[in-house]
Amino acid sequence: MSAPLTREPCAAGDVAGPSGSSTAALAAAVLGFFVITLDALIVNVTLPAIRDDLGGGTTGLQWVLDAYTLMFAALLLSAGAVSDRAGARRTFGAGMAVFVVASAAGGLAPTLALLVAARLVQGVGASMMLPSSLTLIREAHPDPVRRGRAIAVWTVAGSVAAAAGPVAGGTLSAVSWRMIFFINLPIGVAALLLLTRAPRSPRRPAPLDRTGQVSAVLAMGGFTFAVIEAGADGFGAPRVLAAFAVAVPALAVFLVAQFRGRHPMVPPDLFRSRAVLIASGNGFAFMAGLSGTVFLYSLYLQQERGLSALAAGLVFLPMTVLSAFLGVPTARVTERLGPKVPIIGGLSLMSVGLVVLAALPASTPAWLMALAMIPVGICGPLAMQPTTGLLLESVPAHRSGVVGGVFNSSRQIGGALAVAVFGALLASPANPLDGLRTGLLTAAALTLTAAVANLWLPHPSRS
Repeated sequence: MSAPLTREPCAAGDVAGPSGSSTAALAAAVLGFFVITLDALIVNVTLPAIRDDLGGGTTGLQWVLDAYTLMFAALLLSAGAVSDRAGARRTFGAGMAVFVVASAAGGLAPTLALLVAARLVQGVGASMMLPSSLTLIREAHPDPVRRGRAIAVWTVAGSVAAAAGPVAGGTLSAVSWRMIFFINLPIGVAALLLLTRAPRSPRRPAPLDRTGQVSAVLAMGGFTFAVIEAGADGFGAPRVLAAFAVAVPALAVFLVAQFRGRHPMVPPDLFRSRAVLIASGNGFAFMAGLSGTVFLYSLYLQQERGLSALAAGLVFLPMTVLSAFLGVPTARVTERLGPKVPIIGGLSLMSVGLVVLAALPASTPAWLMALAMIPVGICGPLAMQPTTGLLLESVPAHRSGVVGGVFNSSRQIGGALAVAVFGALLASPANPLDGLRTGLLTAAALTLTAAVANLWLPHPSRS
């Protein structure tokens, strides 16, 4: 049975009326999603500058990215439960505070190891913010139509951050790569101020699944470590085998804890929900394709084609800018035609775009690469926005934080594994272009599979 709902004590800032408080909640959620997305993409084009300053080869650069996404993904499952049980507003505020402090530490890091550590802590903060931001939106907008439009605004914020990330990273790296972390501070402070005006969130106190959380961290960390290190040392290396030896039993323990534990992070019925499984697959495939593409081309354009960080960032601009304008039109299409059409269309377009990129010859000018990337980028608003709305409509309100954690964890796992696998592919062949093409075709097959799976997507049951 569900625990009774309680509410957080009234905060001093809770003085706005219903309309003002709903707007404040949406604005805080939007800023949170913006800074989370910005930090995932702004780092890519600055990787060569970070390597020049702090040292480290391809493996070190992979860890700068994956330290963030790995911890993000590993803690999202329990963060969703924390959001439901501690209250979305409280969880979001704590996560933003952690994120801001870690960003400052990253900007001041004197060594690569300390930078990776700061990125791990950033991932902790981001994992607390993301599911709670969706719950804030649901609490502030109970009407499904208004909620869908609010989610569209939230999604647009991510698209704007994605558009700004590579260019901002290239621009700021001309001053110092450290500026990409300091830029998070004023955004975080603004979000915390808005949060004081957001509505109070209900709480559902219940014990956390400690066994599931620890085993999830060990499983995700072990698999990611093994794949990254295998790119440099091979799969037969002792530390790679040791990582697999930790990851496989940890995964088994996690599954047992979810199906037999008293308070699982992921309730067993969610494993049987077609909507949750397909939506999670959509998120995994999309982020694998997007993160893999941005990571591969950030290195390829600078290391093999000789572009500057800013020029490399500008190559990503057309796909990300166009994505920023598709959020509201996609919401209207979804209202009229349902979620299947934009989801299948977006994932299919992404698959085609990845195949086209893989087929481009080495002499292709940068401007043509930029145009070919557009189908990859627009999958975000076309597919992920209706997927998110469908997911929230498919579960009871008290499950929104848990399901948000499951969905976003699958997204981050896809991104982390893509960086790990594609980085290994890029480092292995004598011709880096071969590794780039193999990675792109792998992502194309993955997104096409996800598109086909959505033919069996059920209609949401609104509650």
